[in-house]
Amino acid sequence: MELNTLTPGVGAKHSSKRVGRGIGSGLGKTCGRGHKGQKSRAGGFHKVGFEGGQMPLQRRLPKRGFKSLAQGKNAEVTLSELQALPITEIDMLSLIQAGLISQHSISCKVVLSGAIEKAVTLKGVLATKGAKAAIEAAGGSVGA
Repeated sequence: MELNTLTPGVGAKHSSKRVGRGIGSGLGKTCGRGHKGQKSRAGGFHKVGFEGGQMPLQRRLPKRGFKSLAQGKNAEVTLSELQALPITEIDMLSLIQAGLISQHSISCKVVLSGAIEKAVTLKGVLATKGAKAAIEAAGGSVGA
């Protein structure tokens, strides 16, 4: 098989319409465009959704809902991940350097999942009620 011998399968290609070639072709005179009107003329197209000056559908319908720009920027870290870290002073920068959260994160919260035995100090990192209790029970502290 050579690239210059490749051809489409039989019936896969249709010949293009030859418009304006006489009455016998079925597409003579007006070339299938009908009589008069914007769509019959050369260059007679308009933007998508345009309804001739009538208020378009996408503007008539009410807008609902809200798409948060902060979604996906709030990271979560588990207690077992904190246990695996070799440091005791934990802040956002140390979590980013450890690869636990994305560098695009704007906030981080420690959740109660797993266990922690070492005393860690959280600075600038939030914690859930259960995670805070587990950290303080291990001798650590949760700062603001």
